[in-house]
Amino acid sequence: QVQLVESGGGWVQPGGSLRLSCVASGFTFANAAMSWVRQAPGKGLEWIASITTSGDLTSEIPSVKGRFTISRDNAKNTLYLQMNNLRPEDTAVYFCSRTPYGTLGPRGQGTQVTVSS
Repeated sequence: QVQLVESGGGWVQPGGSLRLSCVASGFTFANAAMSWVRQAPGKGLEWIASITTSGDLTSEIPSVKGRFTISRDNAKNTLYLQMNNLRPEDTAVYFCSRTPYGTLGPRGQGTQVTVSS
C-alpha cells in the first residue's frame, strides 16, 4: 500500500530555513506527480506545491513562491521541500501527498514546522 514518511520539521526562528523530506514506498514513485500540503493550527488542509514525475515542472501557491522549492530524487524515492525565509504564518503540519494537485490524495503522518521567536 502507499506509504509516505515525512521528516525534517522542527522549530525555527523567522527568517530561518528547513528542508523537509518524504520517503515513498508501495508504489512506483517515478510515475507519480507529488505534492506538499499543510495544515495550520485550527485550519483546514492547504495545497502548497506540486511537482511533475520527472521534476521538470513545479507549481506553488503565491505565498510560498520564491521561498519554498519542491524537488524530488526518483532514484531515492524521495520528495523534498526546501523552505527559506520562514514566517510565523508558515507554522503548520506539513504532509507529502501522492497527487498532482489538491488535498485529497493519500498522505503521510506529517511533520510539524513551528516558526516563532
